[in-house]
Amino acid sequence: MNSQKTLRVGMLGCGVVGGEVARLIIANQKDLTARSGAQLDLVKIGVRNLARPNVAKELLTADLDSIVKDTNIDLIIEVIGGIEPAKTLILEALKNGKSVVTANKALLAKHGAELFAAADKGGVDLYYEAAVAGAIPILRPLRESLVGDHIQRVMGIVNGTTNFILTKMDESGAAFSDALAEAQALGFAEADPTADVEGFDAAAKAAILAGLAFHSRVTDSDVYREGITKITDTDVAVAKSLDLVVKLLAIAELTNEGKISVRVHPTLISRSHPLASVREAFNAVFVESESAGAMMFYGRGAGGAPTASAILGDLVAVARHRVSGGLGPRESDYADLGIAPMGSTKTRYLIRLDVADRPGVLAAVAQTFAKHDVSIQTVRQTGRGDNAELIVMTHKATDAALASTVSDLSSLDAVKDVASVIRVEGMST
Repeated sequence: MNSQKTLRVGMLGCGVVGGEVARLIIANQKDLTARSGAQLDLVKIGVRNLARPNVAKELLTADLDSIVKDTNIDLIIEVIGGIEPAKTLILEALKNGKSVVTANKALLAKHGAELFAAADKGGVDLYYEAAVAGAIPILRPLRESLVGDHIQRVMGIVNGTTNFILTKMDESGAAFSDALAEAQALGFAEADPTADVEGFDAAAKAAILAGLAFHSRVTDSDVYREGITKITDTDVAVAKSLDLVVKLLAIAELTNEGKISVRVHPTLISRSHPLASVREAFNAVFVESESAGAMMFYGRGAGGAPTASAILGDLVAVARHRVSGGLGPRESDYADLGIAPMGSTKTRYLIRLDVADRPGVLAAVAQTFAKHDVSIQTVRQTGRGDNAELIVMTHKATDAALASTVSDLSSLDAVKDVASVIRVEGMST
């Protein structure tokens, strides 16, 4: 505890998010002091490029290592992103007794256990609300407000880029490539959108959510991942005709065997589901628990100001702990639950088949589903002749059974192509 109740803050990185954090710390210092019980002085910002027109030059340094080793700095904010040098710098800061606030979902999803252990050893806080869903307060409710409850499932839209793309495809009928181009033009997607559209970003966030919800260590390698690049305007149109909408969802749930199923993939949900109304770059996380029931957290999931809001919330929290001499919640991994293989996950599926328009086709298709114990709920044929298509909705089945079914369907003479297979959530049978 600093006797003068002044805490010196160092920041690593100063991009879009970091620049907003720096601005808000300086502009709102009086309010932050009143809320935290300590004057928070931003004293150093580590950057690769010292040319930052909106930041005072005396705050900047290219020597990031000097910030985490400075004995006069109490708290560290990390907004560099990526694995290195962020990991090494954070570990050094924790070792040196500095509490850390980070927005680095990729690092936490891959090396969270090592970071939490270092925080415990150093007797300091490691806070990371901004790592998932921007300004939406979801991590703290999971590890504090709902810690007395039993979480059964967490399902959410945690990537704004993909939600923007899918919204445009749904509302305007645009092709994936056109919707992506619009997202890039508006700044919602990077020039290289791979991390977003292939699901890597959402998978890292899913790992963090699953670990908190089920008190077990979950890494990004435990998450089944599938992106949205194969979703076509036809898929979206067919979904619309069935009163469904396509979303890229991060899903973490307990199985009947007491394991954690954690996955990210395009998902069809009913338009009556609360997540269906989440449009454009917004995020939302739907939580189901034993006592509290169902609840949804909604808001802006990315961008400088929303992410800075979450970082400042964490900064105030760790400052309060430093003033009072306490610490926040530690890593909770007591449950140590195993990860369920994707093949054992049960859900429903919508399958589109390009087929020959001749007698016996439907019987052959139905027999293939039955062979693998996949029950058909509905089947509909559209088109005729060379454009004949079967749209099949299944009851719940394991992912392994469905994969075997699709493999056999592909080998049928009557099936020209398995055009798409999309999982369906939010329906009971």
